[in-house]
Amino acid sequence: MQIFFKCNGEWVHQNEHVSEESLDESSGLKVREVFINVTRQQVEDFHGPEDYWCQCVAWSHLGTSKSRKASVRIAYLRKNFEQDPQGREVPIEGMIVLHCRPPEGVPAAEVEWLKNEEPIDSEQDENIDTRADHNLIIRQARLSDSGNYTCMAANIVAKRRSLSATVVVYVNGGWSSWTEWSACNVRCGRGWQKRSRTCTNPAPLNGGAFCEGMSVQKITCTSLCPVDGSWEVWSEWSVCSPECEHLRIRECTAPAPRNGGKFCEGLSQESENCTDGLCILDKKPLHEIKPQRWSRRGIESASDIALYSGLGAAVVAVAVLVIGVTLYRRSQSDYGVDVIDSSALTGGFQTFNFKTVRQGNSLLLNSAMQPDLTVSRTYSGPICLQDPLDKELMTESSLFNPLSDIKVKVQSSFMVSLGVSERAEYHGKNHSRTFPHGNNHSFSTMHPRNKTPYIQNLSSLPTRTELRTTGVFGHLGGRLVMPNTGVSLLIPHGAIPEENSWEIYMSINQGEPSIQSDGSEVLLSPEVTCGPPDMIVTTPFALTIPHCADVSSEHWNIHLKKRTQQGKWEEVMSVEDESTSCYCLLDPFACHVLLDSFGTYALTGEPITDCAVKQLKVAVFGCMSCNSLDYNLRVYCVDNTPCAFQEVVSDERHQGGQLLEEPKLLHFKGNTFSLQISVLDIPPFLWRIKPFTACQEVPFSRVWCSNRQPLHCAFSLERYTPTTTQLSCKICIRQLKGHEQILQVQTSILESEREAITFFAQEDSTFPAQTGPKAFKIPYSIRQRICATFDTPNAKGKDWQMLAQKNSINRNLSYFATQSSPSAVILNLWEARHQQDGDLDSLACALEEIGRTHTKLSNISESQLDEADFNYSRQNGL
Repeated sequence: MQIFFKCNGEWVHQNEHVSEESLDESSGLKVREVFINVTRQQVEDFHGPEDYWCQCVAWSHLGTSKSRKASVRIAYLRKNFEQDPQGREVPIEGMIVLHCRPPEGVPAAEVEWLKNEEPIDSEQDENIDTRADHNLIIRQARLSDSGNYTCMAANIVAKRRSLSATVVVYVNGGWSSWTEWSACNVRCGRGWQKRSRTCTNPAPLNGGAFCEGMSVQKITCTSLCPVDGSWEVWSEWSVCSPECEHLRIRECTAPAPRNGGKFCEGLSQESENCTDGLCILDKKPLHEIKPQRWSRRGIESASDIALYSGLGAAVVAVAVLVIGVTLYRRSQSDYGVDVIDSSALTGGFQTFNFKTVRQGNSLLLNSAMQPDLTVSRTYSGPICLQDPLDKELMTESSLFNPLSDIKVKVQSSFMVSLGVSERAEYHGKNHSRTFPHGNNHSFSTMHPRNKTPYIQNLSSLPTRTELRTTGVFGHLGGRLVMPNTGVSLLIPHGAIPEENSWEIYMSINQGEPSIQSDGSEVLLSPEVTCGPPDMIVTTPFALTIPHCADVSSEHWNIHLKKRTQQGKWEEVMSVEDESTSCYCLLDPFACHVLLDSFGTYALTGEPITDCAVKQLKVAVFGCMSCNSLDYNLRVYCVDNTPCAFQEVVSDERHQGGQLLEEPKLLHFKGNTFSLQISVLDIPPFLWRIKPFTACQEVPFSRVWCSNRQPLHCAFSLERYTPTTTQLSCKICIRQLKGHEQILQVQTSILESEREAITFFAQEDSTFPAQTGPKAFKIPYSIRQRICATFDTPNAKGKDWQMLAQKNSINRNLSYFATQSSPSAVILNLWEARHQQDGDLDSLACALEEIGRTHTKLSNISESQLDEADFNYSRQNGL
């Protein structure tokens, strides 16, 4: 028998064959095996229509036999997978399918899966299947299935690893059961009760969605009011009894007490003698009683007279003794009446002079007066200068801060002369103390033992966590404005008594908010403090506070809250409620509140539905980093209130940031969906963004409950060469399933070429404090005429109620009815609401419509008004 190989159609030389013979033990036959070696070089050098092949041919005297062809190929395994597994986020108990197509190779690669670098054995876990076309299938995802999965491919040549795929198994939140309904919030009348639930059944996990719907439900409730009992009228007197008495009764049934009301106070039964003193004693008529009884009674009366006479004599003796001691001490006194200083009688309350320098200075207490350079006007006020320390406190006190460039000269007669220049400055520093001016307020002098608490009070005032402004106001009233914050205070004419003036301050808390909101309540405005707290006004003042809510009574329940002296916050009123203690007028971007007491106020909101919207202001700032090739973008999302944005502007100025695009408004819904901020359309060959920073996501709660704290995301860009000076890209700010805004950045990174964008489109008044008539848009003489006309009830209904209606004041009119002049309060509210308007069109149109049929109003002539006021009104259509 002979065996030879044929490769690629050619016989292999006999010398290249290796032959071995052996004996098969089972059959006893001789077995011959023949080998040839094929080198890699031979395979590479072969060029044919098919692969390199070899065939074995054997023959003997019985015949010839051929084997099948055996192909010889060069083994390899490419580097890149045809399909890498992709990361997945799946809900718990969902199916996970990870696809893997290994690299091309000869022989075909075998696939193995790793989880967190550990091999996966599908035979030990029935929930996992790795047999289907190299894919990994997890039938029901478990929390333990979260991890990094890698596909491994291997053959005789090499092993290859795919990119890791991160699998996250998340749990969507589920609501717990509702709690029991709370008790009605009012003991009597119509109120509300609520119940709540928490998103803890289960709680969201691994980025799972928060529960949809509201966590708090409210329903109205009506509590039965307690009715106190009241007496019926007395019954007729009964028949006279043998004891000479008759009685009468009454019942507690008019009405009877119910619902926990009090029972009637007093007696239900009353008795008296029924014989007018002629009742018998010991069964005998009075006229038959023995005279001994009367003689004994006369002796007792005589002893009483003696007792009273003795007491009178004792009182006279004590009075004489007191007079004698007083005369003796006066005769021994070292001081005479002629040496007593008059300042001691007044307790140090002396006069000080304001000399008018120039007409029109709004910082003077009475700027409407004609200037007189020779006559000084004197105002009486408490100035306590008892020793050098008192003088130092006086010269540095906040009494003089609102009046710039004041020169203080202290004389021995306690006279202080104030000289006021016409230049006004904005005093942003904290003022040490508020002094009322006027003889109507009692002030004690400052003795040495009382100085320490006073100085401690000065040092304890906050200095860095608030914006603050002050002004001195008198009987003429005025307006106090916090520039670029939207916060203002209107003091009406006559709110402060005549001959008095107060230093009034206003501040905004810029630190951590002190109000602690519950889970469903959101802070919608800054915390605004106005004072002094002990000041009493005779007419409600108007406080304007900006807010960031998209106003709608269907979606928000907005409350006005006030901080107590103990630091706790209590609700003053709901904006939609009826109240006679204060009034709230809610505009799209601000709330105007009429109040009669100073303090710290803020607006909070409770969303009623998922459609409740907070207005956010989004802005982008940019600046160069320490590395000259890097450029930083900072995107801010803050509550849409001017003071919140002003804080961002202040921080950016310190960091050298530049506003790159005008801020825009974003409507952020209370639907529990997060906020995404991303950088788009970066020039590919000029700039590049650092990996994993192109898109950032902010959780819903961080944005919704930000409590006015600025939220910002930073993006770092890098230019390829220093010659690149222009940057253009887009910043996309969007809420998932909500509103979206695009900020178009087109800027130069060089300071010299950059076009500046103003921070605030309209600057507030340069003078934060405006006093007197110039602070109001309606002249005082015309204001008096309007009030006199509309305060009087009119048969046709053309009174203050129509004035309120024409000025869009349609609710809670009972508040104005309790005021001495409802029209004046309505005009004060109009002044606060239209402080930024340049004319009187809205009021002029309202008065014109009412005045067409109102004879008393339309007959006002020029002779009845001040000439300047008449011309001013005619120019403004009033």
